[in-house]
Amino acid sequence: MRLVIADDSAVVRDGLLHALQAHGHEVVGTAVDADSLVACVEELRPDVALVDIRMPPTHTDEGLRAASRIRAHGDVGVLVLSQYVEAEYALALLRESPAASGYLLKDRITQLATLLDAIERVARGETVVDPELVDLLLRRPSSAHRLAELSEREREVLALVAEGLSDRAIAERLWLTPKTVETHVRHILAKLALPPDADRNRRVLAVLAFLRG
Repeated sequence: MRLVIADDSAVVRDGLLHALQAHGHEVVGTAVDADSLVACVEELRPDVALVDIRMPPTHTDEGLRAASRIRAHGDVGVLVLSQYVEAEYALALLRESPAASGYLLKDRITQLATLLDAIERVARGETVVDPELVDLLLRRPSSAHRLAELSEREREVLALVAEGLSDRAIAERLWLTPKTVETHVRHILAKLALPPDADRNRRVLAVLAFLRG
């Protein structure tokens, strides 16, 4: 897979580059700021761009805005990396372009299997959401009140739906049959009055919007 890495930290860039190359990915370019990232993507057309959310010159949301510009092209996936859980930034990115987009904490870089899985899923056009963001939203007082009708198993399934996992992947994670997961998801969407959208990315957005509310 062809990748571009954007981070103003040379340590992070080099660490990612060596780790990804060691696992068979081709890092075709690197960037240190948003403008050079967008130019790099336009020239090289990678499969996925890994983007630090805070980049020069202000270190606020330059990476996020660059990610939006990249997703406007439609054929390049974006995995945004953040030092902290920033719910508003994450939800803004996913609302705008749910397909082939992801939000992951930088801590996951050390969990290489998680990072590689996220890259593969984004490349396939899926939505990826960091489990810590999902956990934060699930623990919000407003969410806890609205989730009271769900069973413990349904809450487990809901958390994995919010992370962007398919029914089959949820079944493997929880040692359930896909049909059982499908039934749980149907009950969850009904209890939360969410539309049973066939588009999995839209389903993730609906769940995240509910948890945020």
